[in-house]
Amino acid sequence: MKREKINVLVTGGSGFLGKAIIRELIDPDSPLNPSMIKNFDLKNDTEQVSDDRIEFVKGDIKDVEALKKACKGIDLVIHSAAIIDWGIYSDKEILSVNLTGTENVINACLDNNVRHLVFTSSLDAIYDGKPLVNVDESHPYPEKHRTSYCRSKYLAEHAVVKAHSERLKTVVLRPSDIFGEADPYHIDSLVNMAKSGFYVRIGNGEAKTQHVYVGNIAYAHLLAGKGLMNSNEKIGGEIYFITDSEGANFFKFFDRVVEGIGYKIKPKNFWIPRPIAYVIASLTEFSAWLIRPFKFYHPKFSRFAVTYTCTEYTFNYDKAKRDFGFEPKYSPEEAMQRTIAYYRKLENRN
Repeated sequence: MKREKINVLVTGGSGFLGKAIIRELIDPDSPLNPSMIKNFDLKNDTEQVSDDRIEFVKGDIKDVEALKKACKGIDLVIHSAAIIDWGIYSDKEILSVNLTGTENVINACLDNNVRHLVFTSSLDAIYDGKPLVNVDESHPYPEKHRTSYCRSKYLAEHAVVKAHSERLKTVVLRPSDIFGEADPYHIDSLVNMAKSGFYVRIGNGEAKTQHVYVGNIAYAHLLAGKGLMNSNEKIGGEIYFITDSEGANFFKFFDRVVEGIGYKIKPKNFWIPRPIAYVIASLTEFSAWLIRPFKFYHPKFSRFAVTYTCTEYTFNYDKAKRDFGFEPKYSPEEAMQRTIAYYRKLENRN
């Protein structure tokens, strides 16, 4: 059956996930058939895949008029632009992008009669620092969120679900921890630690988290978009967890990447117990607070980082599989091999 040609707008299309979404859109096996793909972002990444269908539109999701202009003639918006924050940005900055920016996207869709919106949320929308073991989408939001980022994703989810109507069909995807080629959040810092000759892990290696390959979560966005456009009544206004593998300890998972690139982990089994790591993080944050009047500095080694990497959170994608047929496009082995190959090439180039 011939697939209908559509025009797609990807917010944050130059970001880690956004680039993967665009790569999947132009793949010959894509479940969607885009005739035009607008990359709405502040920068035009030079590593972006070249394709005549891709059009870069410079803009900020805080700019309502720029969004309205970009949404003209669009059939599907995939909204992946966000501030991913571990304590660097102010509450105001985070909410202005993650919440107000999302509200701007919704309004731009409504003003231009865009009928379909897929929103990238996060597991952090329900994260409260306590273990989450094999939870599903019925798990409630916490009474209080641990960070402004977590709260911003909860509020943005609420806005997108509330916006679902006959005029605008919406769906929310909650990925687990995303990794893959050009991962800006995990791999570089771990590689640098391995290069230093002193590789530190936190906890006892038992807490399990879940990861998802960037290509698989990108592919899930396309399947969800296809479902909306095919009038799949099951998914409209719904929220879905997306993962592609069993739970694994955060550090043991990325050890495979670091060693696969060619670095040795030394000391081999050095772990800082969670209580000690938490005290160290508290002291580090206190030191940063003392110097804040003179220099703004937020340490990566924070209490939130300690809690996040030492707390178990696992779930499944059964609902996504059932409602819109999500199955990982890339196996865990292929995802790991592709990631390692990218970083090996990068290291050899340097």
